[in-house]
This record gives sequence, structure tokens and C-alpha cells, in this order.
Amino acid sequence: MAREDVVFMPGGPVADAVLADVAVRVNALKERGKSVGLGTILVGDDKPSARYVAKKHTTSEAHGITSHHRELPADASLQQILDAVHEFNESPDVDGYLVQTPFPNRDFEGDVLEAISPDKDADGMHPTNIGRLAYGIDGPIPCTPAGIVAMLQHYQVPVEGRHVVVVGRGPTLGRPVSLLLGLKRPGANAAVTNVHTGVPNIADYTRQADVLIGAAGVPGIIQPDMVKPGAVVVNGGLSFRGKPEKPVVMPDVDEACEDVAGWITPRLGGVGVTTVAMLLQNTVSLAEKHAG
Repeated sequence: MAREDVVFMPGGPVADAVLADVAVRVNALKERGKSVGLGTILVGDDKPSARYVAKKHTTSEAHGITSHHRELPADASLQQILDAVHEFNESPDVDGYLVQTPFPNRDFEGDVLEAISPDKDADGMHPTNIGRLAYGIDGPIPCTPAGIVAMLQHYQVPVEGRHVVVVGRGPTLGRPVSLLLGLKRPGANAAVTNVHTGVPNIADYTRQADVLIGAAGVPGIIQPDMVKPGAVVVNGGLSFRGKPEKPVVMPDVDEACEDVAGWITPRLGGVGVTTVAMLLQNTVSLAEKHAG
């Protein structure tokens, strides 16, 4: 059982605040004659991916953003996927878009990612935009890292000058959130240590963390004895187990960490809730740039 004084940090209030701002900005663009469009490309029939894409479009439309979707079979060729990418690159109706991963053929992912226009990269994952992030240049930020930073700011968790340890180095979460929290900017400016499954004795590092972020996609990689008492613990990494039609969400952070942490995201309804909101925030920011 969690201590009574542990503070839970649900993602819902964070997402609501971001989406309220998105709706205001979308309406302001419409008053100038500019509609906002978000595109998605889904390859194959992966059930969690399909549900996630559907959630993106439902949320978009609820906040005044027009949806554009292309669905390709699991055996689509690289050229077929690139054709859909080029269509969205050229479409004036699409301000930002993403190609949902993972692909059935993961060998395609690098070529497809590089083909996305950096100025329509709603996911913030194009190498150009990761480079902009590294230099602190304005641009779309990867959505889950952006959601983590928004969550820390929303709950007024002090980060500047504190020791943040990120467990995981993947290109969609661990690496960019480490870059983002190390930038000299409000809500960041931390001392960041990045460790991963290739590092022996991860706990030697995590026990030093004022803010500990799970970003590995390895179930239960962060256990209670790895957490400094009173630390802020954020679960960003998730994986899925069980049958494809009914997957079970497996977080990086063991639930028993509630017994040690001072602040913690809940097992469900935490960082993941903010990711779609940050996607829409990126999209409206891109639309504002396109509108001039």
C-alpha cells in the first residue's frame, strides 16, 4: 500500500490544459481562414496501433482539427509507404502527420522517417527535429518526452539543478527526454544521467535520482529498492503482453515504488494520456508556422 503522503500525478489534468490551449489556437487560425489538418499513416493491422491512431483522430476532431488517414496492408512495399508519405508532404490540407510504428517490416522505418518533411513532422522524430532539439532550436518535440516535461511543470515539480536519471536510451523517449531536460530553459536545466540495460548495477545510479524516469519499455525494470525515498518517479516506458486483441499494459515502474516515492505517476492514466495532447500541440504549432 502506498504511503498516505505520496502525491500521484495523473495525466488527465495535464492533457486537458494542453487541449484547451490547442482549441483556442485552432479557432484563432480558423478566424484567419486557416484550417488545421492532422494526418496518420497506418501500415498493417496491429491492434494497439490501430486503437492509438483512432484515439488521435477522435481527439483531433473534438478540438477542431481535421483528420486525414491512409491505411496500408501489412505487405505494403517501401515504395507504397513512401507514396503515402509524399502525398502528405505535398498536401496543403495536412499541417502535420505521423507514420505509426512499429511497421510489419522494421527495415523500412529509417527510410520512411527520413522521407517525412521536417516541417510536417507532428511526432518530432525526424533527424532534423531531433537535431533542433539538441541545439535548443524551436521545432516539434517528440510527444511522450514533451508530455513528461508538461506533467512535471503542471505539478510544479522542481527540476532545475536537480539530478534526473533516465532509464532507457531509445530514440522515441529515453534519448529525447534526456536532451529536453538538460536544456537551459524553464522546466528543465537539470543534471541528467542516462542509463540503460547495457549498464551494470543500474540501481547505483537510480538511487541518486531526485527525478527518476522509466523509459526502457522493460516491464518492472524499476523496483522499489532502486528509488531514493521521496524521489519523483515518472513511468514513461510501456510494453504490452498477452493476446494482440486484448493486450496487457506493462509499465517500467513497479507499482510498489509508490511505497518509496514522494511523487509518482499512476500505473494507468499517467504519461500516456498526455501523448496525444502533445501531438495536437505540435500540429497546431506547425499550422501556425504554415499560416505565417
